[in-house]
Amino acid sequence: MRVAGFGFRAAATTTSLHVALDMARGAWPVTHLATLIDKAPALADLAVQLGLPVIALAPDQLVGLRTLTHSIPSQTARGIGSVAEACALAACYGRDAHLLGPRVLSQDRMATCAIAQGVCP
Repeated sequence: MRVAGFGFRAAATTTSLHVALDMARGAWPVTHLATLIDKAPALADLAVQLGLPVIALAPDQLVGLRTLTHSIPSQTARGIGSVAEACALAACYGRDAHLLGPRVLSQDRMATCAIAQGVCP
């Protein structure tokens, strides 16, 4: 399974999220969307448009995950280098879970997305 993990600002639009997803996934299809539980409602419109389920993660599920990129705002706000990368990894668990690349930033700089592959719940 492939999961698109998201980090985004409160003002991010569904368009921002969709652009970030398209940039991150390239030709890879995704099976789930994932973000932190407090941000999950903001993914609802995108999830409906794509017909994909959302995995809402508690902040403690991201603790200790190693990300490819390190954002100072993400580190300050959430204690993790990349919320998008950590959410993608946390949603896919097991030895074989891995990021397919670093997070990408939407053109309006409101949303980030990263893709992970592995075994999903």
